[in-house]
Amino acid sequence: MSEIRRILVKGIDDVSVETTAAPQPGIGEVLVRSTVVGICGSDVHAAHGRHPFIDLPFRPGHEIVGVVAGAGDGVDASTVGKRVVIEPNLACGTCEPCQEGRYNICEELEVFGCQTPGGLADEFTIAADRVIELPDDLDDTWAALIEPLSTPIHAVRRAGDLAGRRVVVFGAGPIGLFLAIAAKDAGAEAVVVADLVASKRERAERLGATGSFDPTTSTAAEDARRALGGSAHVVFDGVSRESTVALGIDLLTKGGRLMTVGVPVGRTLVPLDLIQDREIELIGNLMYVREDVDHAIDLLRRKTFAIDEFVTATFPLERTKDAFAASDDPEQVKVLVTVP
Repeated sequence: MSEIRRILVKGIDDVSVETTAAPQPGIGEVLVRSTVVGICGSDVHAAHGRHPFIDLPFRPGHEIVGVVAGAGDGVDASTVGKRVVIEPNLACGTCEPCQEGRYNICEELEVFGCQTPGGLADEFTIAADRVIELPDDLDDTWAALIEPLSTPIHAVRRAGDLAGRRVVVFGAGPIGLFLAIAAKDAGAEAVVVADLVASKRERAERLGATGSFDPTTSTAAEDARRALGGSAHVVFDGVSRESTVALGIDLLTKGGRLMTVGVPVGRTLVPLDLIQDREIELIGNLMYVREDVDHAIDLLRRKTFAIDEFVTATFPLERTKDAFAASDDPEQVKVLVTVP
């Protein structure tokens, strides 16, 4: 094709389809035809102008399933025709974190579809080492969950051995629900989920959470401990606000771990006196690396949950504005865009 469609976001109410010249793969790149693209919570925050690392306007799309449609020089031509997902972290490969295998915190990190034009388009090009071939037993809808599951998988891995541990998760959106699923899969004895919205708490319990609670009530800490059967060994904070940090530290047993997963907006006050006195570990988590993606694929292939609990709406590319509006609704979980 000589031209492609691509989504341009200038604001939550200003999402449009633009046309641009069809890309051609360069040296070491592949051309990918998008088939399904998920709308991420970070996309919605950015559209509202509330994401600290994504500037408006931007061209989104990092939760991508597609088919390799072409290969540049230096790329094995047998990759053409393969169904793939994208690993969107674009790392330099030479800095100290990259050399240590922690390219998710590359000193020059950019994220495809966040700081660069993304895959919410007919076609796009990307480095060949950023695509991962899909197994045949994961259709496109299941495969669209690989990228958003990989971040929770990464955080759960970094939390250490969860076998027999008590866990709290703040937030019952896609990341929070996946944190709960990944923690249970890692052997956690009890996983309790906090959210403001009753229907979201109910969904978390349908997906296997031991219990749930409203973090804004005066009895939140008591409710959480009752559901857990004691204080938490690990808290995964998918919200990352001053209130969740404070409550999370209050819920932790001495020596516990607070895993920051959600993106904070600006500086956040923390009760440093309690962190010091109780030897609480406060651990940041950003994206993932390939082993986390592989683990996410393995978990999804087991199909341990009902996919309808996650994929709650689907729109074609030309209705991406409606997809963003739907994603802004707290009753939705994962909204997908199909690319005919």
